[in-house]
Amino acid sequence: MIQTINRIKPTKEHCSLKYVLFLLLFINSVVFSQEREKIIEKGLAAYFKKDTIVLKESTNKLLNLYNQTNDSIALAKYYHFKALYYKIIHKNENAYYHYQLSKNISIKLKDSLAIGKRLIGISVLQRLSKDFLGSEINTIEALKYLEPIRANKFLVNAYNNLGLVSEELNKGKEALKCYNKALETNKLTNKSYWREKRDLNSINNIGLLYQRMKEQKKAIPYFNLGLTYDSIKEKHPLQYTYLLENLAASNFFLGNKKDVLRQYEEVINVRNKINNLHNLSTTYINVSNYYSDINQNEKAKFYSIEALKYAKQTHNNKRWLEALENLSELTKGEEAKEFFRKYIKLNDSLIEKERKLKNQFARIQYETGKKEKENIILRSEKAHQQEEITYQKQQKTIGWLLAIISMLGLGLSTLFFVLKRRKTLHQNQLQKVETTYKERDRISRELHDGILGRLFGTRFGLGFLNIQGDSETIKQHQRFLKELQEIEKEIRDVSHKLSYKTKEELSDFTLLIEQLLIEKSMIGNFDYKLQIAPNFSWSFITEKEKNNLYRVLQEVIQNVIKHSKAKSVTVSIETKNNNVEIQIEDDGIGFKKDTSKKGIGITNITSRVEELKGKLLIESTENIGTIICITIPTKKLINKLLK
Repeated sequence: MIQTINRIKPTKEHCSLKYVLFLLLFINSVVFSQEREKIIEKGLAAYFKKDTIVLKESTNKLLNLYNQTNDSIALAKYYHFKALYYKIIHKNENAYYHYQLSKNISIKLKDSLAIGKRLIGISVLQRLSKDFLGSEINTIEALKYLEPIRANKFLVNAYNNLGLVSEELNKGKEALKCYNKALETNKLTNKSYWREKRDLNSINNIGLLYQRMKEQKKAIPYFNLGLTYDSIKEKHPLQYTYLLENLAASNFFLGNKKDVLRQYEEVINVRNKINNLHNLSTTYINVSNYYSDINQNEKAKFYSIEALKYAKQTHNNKRWLEALENLSELTKGEEAKEFFRKYIKLNDSLIEKERKLKNQFARIQYETGKKEKENIILRSEKAHQQEEITYQKQQKTIGWLLAIISMLGLGLSTLFFVLKRRKTLHQNQLQKVETTYKERDRISRELHDGILGRLFGTRFGLGFLNIQGDSETIKQHQRFLKELQEIEKEIRDVSHKLSYKTKEELSDFTLLIEQLLIEKSMIGNFDYKLQIAPNFSWSFITEKEKNNLYRVLQEVIQNVIKHSKAKSVTVSIETKNNNVEIQIEDDGIGFKKDTSKKGIGITNITSRVEELKGKLLIESTENIGTIICITIPTKKLINKLLK
């Protein structure tokens, strides 16, 4: 009996059910988006009010939302809010790290607006930390994302930041162009409270630029223009204080002191009213300068002390230094000396902190990039494993087919031949893969059993040395042992993964050079000093040039160990006239240039310097020492970016 199966046709009820399910999913998505936007709106409002409690609550809600829905936008915003929190509490390195994480997620989402906004946040942090070149690069990168989508209000912020950075880099004409570009772009946005605020910021920036260029008659009209905005004191009290204070300062510089003190007092009253303590130190500095100019030193001293108090309270380091400098000039004797010592100490600590912060920014950028690459590697390995599983299934299938074909006999011989050939091709591919992995294993064993073994033996021997001396010497010895242990760990990681890049590609090239000097000074038993100019940046040269420079330094220090018998070595690095200049000086036995043979070491150094289009100068005096100068021509990095 043949059973007939009738296909059931979709009924109206089935179609209605599908429609209801789709509608429910759509409504759920809308509700979720609305919830996320409410959290973001509340968090941003808390940030502008400096309310860390509400900001942390919003941040935690975004994380919970991500855990529930796996929504990447919520995760990107979570990292953004973490960055805002650290900005409020003055931990810029933490803020920079979370901005990078947020930006990287937005890149995966291909969200140009979010990427541009995060890049502006990063560039502002770099500017505040005096990493002006890095800030300029990231601002230009932000413009590449924001200009195509015409995100005008954020473009205004980017142009203003680029103008401020250009001022710091002594490019006044470019700064003026940026501020005018900000004003023109702001006209394309809708009229609103925020449009007025952005206008006032740009106008104030132009006035300040002329003021710093000592062109007060050009500056004053801009400050007056901003102050003519309707109800500016009530609607924009912060911008009102900036414009009024700068107007008073320009008049003061011109000698028009009639209303200056009254205007400064007005600024102080408004700033106290809106709790703008950060800028109070600036006003008190200006009032102090006013009284100092008319020889009322006691009042000048009083307002400088007020400025010092508010500068310390709000971490306004620039005004902190100005207040200490004023007090050292307004006081006498030991009191003046004490203020000057504090000024020197603070100035030195700020320079060191700025340098460390630049290095931390570079390291964070490198680490976040490294993690991203590791994720790519993990995904690749997972895909490879999946391919291997698929291949094994195919092999089993082929085996079963071969067994069946063997029983069918000669009639299926053609099919058997085709399958056998396919199997042979698979085996050849597998053999190629195995050969590749065998070579990787061989390199891994050489790293692990050779270099790592020797390094471990060296550290083991150093650990048993009876080091004597003061506590600092013993701590230094222990620190070196710990550093050797870290190096062993890095080599072991390379041995396991064979996927990390060589040390020449590290972004923090300064640390690499210092590590070289540490290692070689221990072998050659000499003291070393590494001097790098405060405004120097390795961004000026390429990775290939860094690699050659590192090899040159290796060769020079090796020659010091072999021949010079030096007790100290100094390495100085700076930029002059668009050139990188490196000087290596030792106090060894020296040599006569006209009688010394040109060994392979000097030949290698000369060859590498020539490859860098550079110049090599060697000066040596017997029993005094040797100086090696290397000059390498380069171009400003920003010119490369703008081409």
